[in-house]
Amino acid sequence: MEKQLYTITENRLVAADTYRLVLSGKGKVDGEFVHLEIPGFYLRRPLSVCDSEEGRFTLLYKTVGEGTKVLATLPEGTQLSVLTGLGRGFDASACSRSALLVGGGLGAAPLYLLAKELKRQGKKVTVVLGFNKADEIVLANEFKALCDGFAIATLDGSVGVKGFVTDAIKGMAGLDYDYFYTCGPMIMMKVVCEALSGPGEASLEERMGCGAGFCYGCSVQTQNGPRRVCKDGPVFKKEEILW
Repeated sequence: MEKQLYTITENRLVAADTYRLVLSGKGKVDGEFVHLEIPGFYLRRPLSVCDSEEGRFTLLYKTVGEGTKVLATLPEGTQLSVLTGLGRGFDASACSRSALLVGGGLGAAPLYLLAKELKRQGKKVTVVLGFNKADEIVLANEFKALCDGFAIATLDGSVGVKGFVTDAIKGMAGLDYDYFYTCGPMIMMKVVCEALSGPGEASLEERMGCGAGFCYGCSVQTQNGPRRVCKDGPVFKKEEILW
Protein backbone atom coordinates (compact mmCIF):
# COMPACT_ATOMS: atom_id res chain seq x y z
CA MET A 1 0.00 0.00 0.00
CA GLU A 2 1.22 3.48 -0.88
CA LYS A 3 -0.21 6.93 -0.27
CA GLN A 4 0.50 9.57 -2.89
CA LEU A 5 -0.89 12.80 -4.24
CA TYR A 6 -2.41 12.66 -7.71
CA THR A 7 -3.67 15.51 -9.86
CA ILE A 8 -7.04 15.52 -11.64
CA THR A 9 -6.50 15.89 -15.39
CA GLU A 10 -10.03 14.93 -16.40
CA ASN A 11 -13.33 14.76 -14.49
CA ARG A 12 -16.29 14.72 -16.86
CA LEU A 13 -19.77 13.30 -17.22
CA VAL A 14 -19.83 10.28 -19.58
CA ALA A 15 -23.26 8.72 -18.83
CA ALA A 16 -26.23 9.29 -16.53
CA ASP A 17 -24.75 10.39 -13.18
CA THR A 18 -21.50 8.72 -14.20
CA TYR A 19 -18.11 10.41 -14.41
CA ARG A 20 -14.74 9.53 -15.88
CA LEU A 21 -11.92 10.61 -13.57
CA VAL A 22 -8.32 10.62 -14.79
CA LEU A 23 -5.56 11.18 -12.22
CA SER A 24 -1.92 11.83 -13.03
CA GLY A 25 1.12 11.31 -10.85
CA LYS A 26 4.20 9.23 -10.28
CA GLY A 27 4.54 5.70 -11.62
CA LYS A 28 1.91 3.16 -12.61
CA VAL A 29 -0.94 2.36 -10.24
CA ASP A 30 -1.19 -1.29 -9.18
CA GLY A 31 -4.04 -2.97 -7.35
CA GLU A 32 -7.68 -3.78 -8.02
CA PHE A 33 -8.94 -0.51 -6.54
CA VAL A 34 -7.77 2.75 -5.01
CA HIS A 35 -8.96 4.49 -1.83
CA LEU A 36 -9.63 8.13 -2.63
CA GLU A 37 -9.73 11.00 -0.13
CA ILE A 38 -12.46 13.54 -0.93
CA PRO A 39 -12.08 17.01 0.60
CA GLY A 40 -14.36 17.47 3.60
CA PHE A 41 -14.99 13.76 4.25
CA TYR A 42 -13.30 11.58 6.85
CA LEU A 43 -13.69 8.19 5.17
CA ARG A 44 -12.07 7.52 1.82
CA ARG A 45 -14.02 6.14 -1.16
CA PRO A 46 -12.96 2.84 -2.81
CA LEU A 47 -13.09 2.99 -6.62
CA SER A 48 -12.14 0.23 -9.07
CA VAL A 49 -9.26 0.92 -11.43
CA CYS A 50 -10.59 1.02 -15.00
CA ASP A 51 -7.30 1.67 -16.79
CA SER A 52 -3.71 2.28 -15.76
CA GLU A 53 -0.53 3.29 -17.52
CA GLU A 54 2.71 4.96 -16.55
CA GLY A 55 1.96 8.30 -14.93
CA ARG A 56 -1.87 8.15 -14.99
CA PHE A 57 -4.90 6.00 -14.25
CA THR A 58 -8.63 6.12 -14.92
CA LEU A 59 -11.63 5.60 -12.65
CA LEU A 60 -15.38 5.59 -13.32
CA TYR A 61 -17.78 6.58 -10.56
CA LYS A 62 -21.46 7.39 -10.01
CA THR A 63 -22.76 10.28 -7.93
CA VAL A 64 -24.72 8.20 -5.45
CA GLY A 65 -23.88 10.00 -2.19
CA GLU A 66 -22.65 13.31 -0.83
CA GLY A 67 -18.98 12.36 -1.23
CA THR A 68 -19.18 11.47 -4.91
CA LYS A 69 -21.34 14.53 -5.55
CA VAL A 70 -18.52 16.68 -4.18
CA LEU A 71 -15.97 14.68 -6.20
CA ALA A 72 -17.91 15.51 -9.38
CA THR A 73 -17.44 19.24 -8.73
CA LEU A 74 -13.64 19.13 -8.42
CA PRO A 75 -11.86 20.86 -11.32
CA GLU A 76 -8.79 19.82 -13.26
CA GLY A 77 -5.62 20.60 -11.33
CA THR A 78 -7.08 19.53 -7.96
CA GLN A 79 -4.74 17.28 -5.97
CA LEU A 80 -6.17 14.25 -4.20
CA SER A 81 -4.63 11.86 -1.68
CA VAL A 82 -4.84 8.29 -3.00
CA LEU A 83 -4.01 4.93 -1.43
CA THR A 84 -2.85 2.50 -4.12
CA GLY A 85 -1.67 -1.12 -4.30
CA LEU A 86 -4.90 -2.35 -2.71
CA GLY A 87 -6.86 -5.54 -3.21
CA ARG A 88 -6.40 -8.94 -4.81
CA GLY A 89 -7.53 -8.62 -8.40
CA PHE A 90 -8.59 -10.91 -11.22
CA ASP A 91 -6.21 -13.73 -12.12
CA ALA A 92 -5.68 -13.46 -15.88
CA SER A 93 -3.48 -16.57 -15.82
CA ALA A 94 -6.45 -18.70 -14.72
CA CYS A 95 -7.77 -18.46 -18.28
CA SER A 96 -5.89 -20.72 -20.65
CA ARG A 97 -7.18 -19.55 -24.04
CA SER A 98 -10.64 -17.91 -24.05
CA ALA A 99 -12.35 -15.75 -21.43
CA LEU A 100 -15.92 -14.55 -20.90
CA LEU A 101 -16.23 -11.22 -19.06
CA VAL A 102 -19.66 -10.31 -17.64
CA GLY A 103 -20.24 -6.83 -16.22
CA GLY A 104 -23.24 -5.03 -14.80
CA GLY A 105 -23.33 -1.22 -14.60
CA LEU A 106 -20.03 0.18 -13.39
CA GLY A 107 -18.86 -3.37 -12.86
CA ALA A 108 -17.67 -2.94 -16.44
CA ALA A 109 -14.85 -0.66 -15.26
CA PRO A 110 -12.36 -3.16 -13.75
CA LEU A 111 -13.18 -5.65 -16.50
CA TYR A 112 -11.74 -3.26 -19.07
CA LEU A 113 -8.29 -3.36 -17.48
CA LEU A 114 -8.59 -7.16 -17.23
CA ALA A 115 -9.58 -7.41 -20.91
CA LYS A 116 -6.46 -5.47 -21.91
CA GLU A 117 -4.26 -7.85 -19.91
CA LEU A 118 -5.93 -10.95 -21.35
CA LYS A 119 -5.46 -9.64 -24.90
CA ARG A 120 -1.84 -8.81 -24.11
CA GLN A 121 -1.41 -12.48 -23.18
CA GLY A 122 -2.84 -13.52 -26.55
CA LYS A 123 -6.17 -14.83 -25.27
CA LYS A 124 -9.60 -14.54 -26.84
CA VAL A 125 -11.99 -12.26 -24.95
CA THR A 126 -15.78 -12.06 -25.15
CA VAL A 127 -17.58 -9.35 -23.17
CA VAL A 128 -21.22 -9.12 -22.12
CA LEU A 129 -22.44 -5.96 -20.38
CA GLY A 130 -25.78 -5.16 -18.75
CA PHE A 131 -27.39 -1.83 -17.92
CA ASN A 132 -30.83 -0.56 -16.97
CA LYS A 133 -31.17 1.73 -19.99
CA ALA A 134 -29.25 3.35 -22.84
CA ASP A 135 -28.12 6.50 -21.04
CA GLU A 136 -26.26 4.45 -18.41
CA ILE A 137 -24.03 2.62 -20.87
CA VAL A 138 -20.26 3.03 -20.45
CA LEU A 139 -17.19 1.56 -22.19
CA ALA A 140 -19.17 -0.15 -24.96
CA ASN A 141 -17.05 1.33 -27.76
CA GLU A 142 -13.83 0.60 -25.90
CA PHE A 143 -14.73 -3.07 -25.43
CA LYS A 144 -15.91 -3.43 -29.02
CA ALA A 145 -12.58 -2.12 -30.30
CA LEU A 146 -10.55 -4.37 -28.01
CA CYS A 147 -12.34 -7.70 -27.79
CA ASP A 148 -13.24 -10.63 -30.03
CA GLY A 149 -16.94 -10.75 -29.14
CA PHE A 150 -19.34 -8.27 -27.56
CA ALA A 151 -22.98 -8.18 -26.49
CA ILE A 152 -25.08 -5.81 -24.43
CA ALA A 153 -28.36 -6.12 -22.57
CA THR A 154 -30.64 -3.41 -21.21
CA LEU A 155 -33.61 -3.96 -18.94
CA ASP A 156 -35.81 -1.65 -21.00
CA GLY A 157 -34.61 -3.00 -24.34
CA SER A 158 -33.34 0.39 -25.52
CA VAL A 159 -30.02 -1.13 -26.65
CA GLY A 160 -29.11 -4.72 -27.48
CA VAL A 161 -30.98 -7.63 -25.92
CA LYS A 162 -33.94 -6.76 -23.72
CA GLY A 163 -33.40 -8.30 -20.30
CA PHE A 164 -30.41 -9.41 -18.28
CA VAL A 165 -26.82 -10.33 -19.09
CA THR A 166 -27.80 -13.99 -18.92
CA ASP A 167 -30.32 -13.38 -21.71
CA ALA A 168 -27.60 -11.85 -23.86
CA ILE A 169 -25.27 -14.78 -23.13
CA LYS A 170 -27.95 -17.29 -24.18
CA GLY A 171 -28.29 -15.47 -27.50
CA MET A 172 -24.60 -15.73 -28.40
CA ALA A 173 -24.28 -18.65 -30.79
CA GLY A 174 -21.12 -20.71 -30.52
CA LEU A 175 -19.93 -19.00 -27.34
CA ASP A 176 -16.71 -20.65 -26.24
CA TYR A 177 -14.75 -19.93 -23.07
CA ASP A 178 -12.73 -21.85 -20.48
CA TYR A 179 -12.94 -19.25 -17.69
CA PHE A 180 -15.25 -16.40 -16.77
CA TYR A 181 -14.91 -13.19 -14.79
CA THR A 182 -17.78 -11.07 -13.46
CA CYS A 183 -18.28 -7.77 -11.67
CA GLY A 184 -21.44 -5.83 -10.90
CA PRO A 185 -24.45 -5.95 -8.56
CA MET A 186 -24.39 -8.90 -6.15
CA ILE A 187 -27.65 -10.40 -7.42
CA MET A 188 -26.37 -10.28 -10.99
CA MET A 189 -23.11 -12.00 -10.08
CA LYS A 190 -24.97 -14.66 -8.08
CA VAL A 191 -27.14 -15.50 -11.09
CA VAL A 192 -24.12 -15.48 -13.43
CA CYS A 193 -22.11 -17.82 -11.18
CA GLU A 194 -25.07 -20.19 -10.90
CA ALA A 195 -25.88 -20.08 -14.61
CA LEU A 196 -22.39 -20.47 -16.09
CA SER A 197 -20.68 -23.82 -16.06
CA GLY A 198 -16.99 -24.09 -15.42
CA PRO A 199 -14.64 -22.06 -13.25
CA GLY A 200 -14.75 -18.32 -12.73
CA GLU A 201 -14.19 -15.35 -10.45
CA ALA A 202 -16.35 -12.54 -9.09
CA SER A 203 -15.36 -9.14 -7.71
CA LEU A 204 -17.40 -8.35 -4.60
CA GLU A 205 -18.33 -4.94 -3.26
CA GLU A 206 -18.77 -3.97 0.39
CA ARG A 207 -18.62 -0.75 2.39
CA MET A 208 -15.04 -0.17 3.49
CA GLY A 209 -13.50 1.74 6.36
CA CYS A 210 -9.71 1.50 6.05
CA GLY A 211 -9.48 -0.25 2.67
CA ALA A 212 -6.33 -2.08 3.76
CA GLY A 213 -7.59 -4.92 5.98
CA PHE A 214 -7.12 -3.37 9.40
CA CYS A 215 -10.70 -2.67 10.51
CA TYR A 216 -12.45 -5.84 9.24
CA GLY A 217 -15.49 -3.70 8.40
CA CYS A 218 -15.92 -5.26 4.96
CA SER A 219 -15.72 -8.91 6.02
CA VAL A 220 -17.90 -11.50 4.29
CA GLN A 221 -18.49 -15.18 4.97
CA THR A 222 -16.95 -17.59 2.47
CA GLN A 223 -16.46 -21.34 2.21
CA ASN A 224 -13.12 -20.73 3.92
CA GLY A 225 -14.54 -18.64 6.75
CA PRO A 226 -14.68 -14.84 7.08
CA ARG A 227 -12.64 -12.90 4.53
CA ARG A 228 -11.97 -9.18 4.09
CA VAL A 229 -13.17 -7.87 0.74
CA CYS A 230 -10.55 -5.11 0.70
CA LYS A 231 -7.56 -7.30 1.56
CA ASP A 232 -8.40 -10.94 0.74
CA GLY A 233 -10.53 -9.83 -2.25
CA PRO A 234 -12.35 -8.10 -3.72
CA VAL A 235 -12.00 -10.93 -6.25
CA PHE A 236 -12.93 -14.43 -5.08
CA LYS A 237 -13.23 -17.68 -6.97
CA LYS A 238 -16.75 -18.79 -7.79
CA GLU A 239 -16.62 -21.80 -5.44
CA GLU A 240 -15.50 -19.69 -2.45
CA ILE A 241 -18.50 -17.39 -2.35
CA LEU A 242 -21.50 -17.92 -0.07
CA TRP A 243 -24.30 -15.94 -1.67
